[in-house]
Amino acid sequence: MKKTRLLKVFISSVQKEFSQVRRDLKAFLLGDAVLRRFVTEVFLFEEIPARDQRADQVYLEEVERCDIYLGIFGYEYGFEDENGISPTEHEYVHAGRHGKTRLVYVWGSEDKSRHPKMRQLVGTASNELIRRRIEDASALTAEVYASLVDFLDKNGALRVPPFDTSVCDRATLKDISRKRVEWFLDTARRERGFPLKSNTSTKALLTHLNLLDNGEPTNAALLLFGANPQQFHRIAETKCIHCHGTEYRRPFASMQVYGGDLFEQADQARDFVLAKINRAIGTRAACITAPATYELPPDAIGEAVVNAVAHRDYHSNASVEIRLFADRLEIWNPGSLPGNLTVESLREDHPSVPFNPLLAESLYLTRYIERVGSGTQTMIELCREAGLPEPQFEQRGGFFVTTLRRDWLTPEVLAGYNLNERQITCLNTLKIEQRITTMEYQTLIGCSRRTAARDLDELLVKGVIKRLGAGRSAYYVLAVNRAANMPIMPSADNGDSNG
Repeated sequence: MKKTRLLKVFISSVQKEFSQVRRDLKAFLLGDAVLRRFVTEVFLFEEIPARDQRADQVYLEEVERCDIYLGIFGYEYGFEDENGISPTEHEYVHAGRHGKTRLVYVWGSEDKSRHPKMRQLVGTASNELIRRRIEDASALTAEVYASLVDFLDKNGALRVPPFDTSVCDRATLKDISRKRVEWFLDTARRERGFPLKSNTSTKALLTHLNLLDNGEPTNAALLLFGANPQQFHRIAETKCIHCHGTEYRRPFASMQVYGGDLFEQADQARDFVLAKINRAIGTRAACITAPATYELPPDAIGEAVVNAVAHRDYHSNASVEIRLFADRLEIWNPGSLPGNLTVESLREDHPSVPFNPLLAESLYLTRYIERVGSGTQTMIELCREAGLPEPQFEQRGGFFVTTLRRDWLTPEVLAGYNLNERQITCLNTLKIEQRITTMEYQTLIGCSRRTAARDLDELLVKGVIKRLGAGRSAYYVLAVNRAANMPIMPSADNGDSNG
């Protein structure tokens, strides 16, 4: 290869069949922390400007200019010219004639459903090179990532391979938990129709998932399936902290550090939070088991936790931290967003650029995460449905932080109520103590009973609190589920605090 610095990639497929997939793949190639150092141009035919030139001439010229031809062969064959040949086949053949590196991915396993000419093209490619079968966009991202890292490594471009594809020093297949492998095979088959059977060997599964390098397990293999991953990666853990109030301050109410594989960490961290937050038990009218409604949506908690363990920077010496406060949940993830994503773009449709594609693929196959790139929008939707403010996403120093509000009375909301300092102090106390009486308000503020009664009546009228009980037993609690769902804008605070 000439100079490993400026790689041009040509993505070939039937355009209409893979319109969004092609765009997402381009965004991934140009946004991934490793690949963007080498891939500087990705050609999609639909993005070229109008010009006075034959279309077939343009795309064949672009094939000649590229370093890597990347073909996605699906079920359709596409438009046929006067000789009955589609642009996709022309591009594949042209790349071979000009000695280009060809990477071919066959979408789906139902060969009988393919257009006969596409079936023939798949057969031709199978005889000429190694091609990989994929079932969805998540698998495509992981396969392309593994192929390009291997290509760069063999060409001497990578002094240090990415963390997830690197061989785990001193680890062997004996360090892989067979119990976890069997659980994964059963779960992935049930959740995503994974093609490998339950009795598949450990080596065969890891090979299929691109988690072996010359027969040796990679870092990703140990994090996902290791019997004791922390033996090799001490900081690959999740720290869960329950704070007494609204500030990160010792002594903590409780703290747990969870190790094990990433599936265990995600489960344990989610359960830690669910055990600490409030929940209401419903009736058995609809089912035998009484339903529980948590103050934070469990699926939003799970999504935030899994995003952190999947997309963190494992070169960092910091661990993932889950911080539960009286008024919010914060998930601190060592790392940052990929170069082409912004905090604002997380609230809209955005391309999938997983920080650790091989980790993300296995978590997707077990339905720990859904389509990569949709997690933040899922959290936003779940919080809206629960009557809570939208999640907050921000970059704080070397950490990406997701904040889920436990109540709707955010500082931004309170600012719109024109409350006095006494009332704000009361509300902050209520977030921690859960209830307050008129006499307790007097003691807290240091005011007369008349002032306390007037302040509390104003809060009642504004719908910020509600009164329970009557007479001397009356007390006040925060009103719930009144969120206006105005997006929470990122904080200007860029300070780094990891405790």
